[in-house]
Amino acid sequence: MRQIVLDTETTGLEVTQGHRIIEIGCVEILDRKLTGNHYHQYVKPERAIDQGALEVHGISEEFLADKPVFARVADDFLEFIRGAELVIHNAPFDIGFIDAELKLWNPAHQSVLEICQVTDSLQLARNKHPGQRNSLDALCQRYEVDNSNRTLHGALLDAEILADVYLLMTGGQTSLGLSPETETSNTSSSGLGQIRRLSSERKRLKVVPPTTDELERHEDRLSALEGGAEAGVVWRR
Repeated sequence: MRQIVLDTETTGLEVTQGHRIIEIGCVEILDRKLTGNHYHQYVKPERAIDQGALEVHGISEEFLADKPVFARVADDFLEFIRGAELVIHNAPFDIGFIDAELKLWNPAHQSVLEICQVTDSLQLARNKHPGQRNSLDALCQRYEVDNSNRTLHGALLDAEILADVYLLMTGGQTSLGLSPETETSNTSSSGLGQIRRLSSERKRLKVVPPTTDELERHEDRLSALEGGAEAGVVWRR
């Protein structure tokens, strides 16, 4: 599965007031592994940047003066994201801005939702941690992701941080940790993290087979799940 973790910076908060994208940052995940492949682009917005937005991302109009307008980078950007699942924190915000840019570039162009599947990591976090703070900074603290370099918001940096958070939030362990470096770093004088071999003469684990009733209820549950899944259920593949 190819996923693209995406973030944008903008001239202001309201796309309905004509605010524009000034930075796009994307990182690629393939089969739950960061590939190192990324897309990063500053964009000249052709309008003023709100002071409040400038204080958040620190990207000035002077810095963007020689950057390309969105129309010049649209093809490369779309080629990078097309067909992937986009992972975005507070997805409606970024999708709204991207769709607005696409319509300015080509009024007949498809919306992002027509060319990509979109997952809102903020909604995922709210479902997983109801009633708690689920900003990117809060999630970094919760999942022990280093965001010490995040003094200002930046699209590529935020996408990289979100990718780490997303992998931890949705799958827990993100590597097998079998490298020599990992083994060394995990071994302490207290014995924690050391490999312990199990005796071949240990007592065998008891295997309890399911009853007929349990098997029937399992099949009923799979049938119920299959009814709401386009691709079926993995247990029957």
